[in-house]
Amino acid sequence: MFVRNAWYIAAWSDEVGDTPLGRRILNEPVVLFRDGNGRAAALADRCCHRSAPLSLGRCVAEGIECGYHGLVIDTNGQCVSVPGQRLVPPGAQVRRYPLVEKNQFLWVWMGEPALADPALIVDFPYHDDRARWPHKHTMYPIRSNYMLMVDNLMDLTHLGYLHAKTIGGNPLQHFQADMKTVRTPSGVKFTRWMRNSPPPPSYVKAARFQGPVDRLQVFEYVAPSSILQWTGATDAGSGIEPDDFPFQFRLFHGLTPETETSCFYFWSAANGYRQDDPATTEQLFGEIAFAFREDAAMVEAQQARLGELGEDGLVDINSDATRMTMRRHIDRMLAAERQQEAAE
Repeated sequence: MFVRNAWYIAAWSDEVGDTPLGRRILNEPVVLFRDGNGRAAALADRCCHRSAPLSLGRCVAEGIECGYHGLVIDTNGQCVSVPGQRLVPPGAQVRRYPLVEKNQFLWVWMGEPALADPALIVDFPYHDDRARWPHKHTMYPIRSNYMLMVDNLMDLTHLGYLHAKTIGGNPLQHFQADMKTVRTPSGVKFTRWMRNSPPPPSYVKAARFQGPVDRLQVFEYVAPSSILQWTGATDAGSGIEPDDFPFQFRLFHGLTPETETSCFYFWSAANGYRQDDPATTEQLFGEIAFAFREDAAMVEAQQARLGELGEDGLVDINSDATRMTMRRHIDRMLAAERQQEAAE
């Protein structure tokens, strides 16, 4: 099941230009496009004439033109012209999904339109501050339920094992991290200190650390599918404040369900330590991309095994505490939606 009354990332802004983009979101076919004024819109990917996918059409000044018989649909989902006739048939319209463009994302609302409050959209202004936080972004299609990827980000004890060549570090120190977790109105937030820790390979490449470091990770999960991350490191025992750490970066993680067993993983890496060096931003992105491909491979294998054997016999361990807090938040959101539907 999916939480429907929530904002999900439909695409990076730069993914949607002069050509329509078809994307399945919460198992519904959606077409994203821009009209002649550059305004982005999201509609059901189905022409109101013969059900042809609108994503196979083209963008025109008024909106999107169906590639089958040329009907033009505007950004509100209303058919505005039909070739060969003066009048548009009554009811010639396509479902429109609320869409907001913010922080280089296109955010879509798949639930009840009346509840689509833009103020609920996650704020990540660092994408708009390229001088302080130069960044690079991408999207990975993942063959797993989106919650498995969220689980992966809520339990970082896997880093020392799965990412030993890049961002991992000493496995035991991840389990011994000084961890603080707090529930928030929109999800959960945790901080992890790993003091006097051997720097992982990616940290040595980036900041040329010569000895142990104090590592700090700050993660904020905003339900149902966004994670904001700050990570930093400094020489062990330096005592400086995190904002002044010589090595720091920010990541954004956005998981959008495609189907029950597939999702889109939108992520960015922002360089906060050598901002005037484009090569540094590229190197940071490359190191993290390597690690995230490892995540994708493991989670896809996990999904395949769950599909084959189910969840019977699985156990929880201490490091699952934050993940379980996150899961309970989702359960409450789903229960609230079911209760609302029952009352209607």
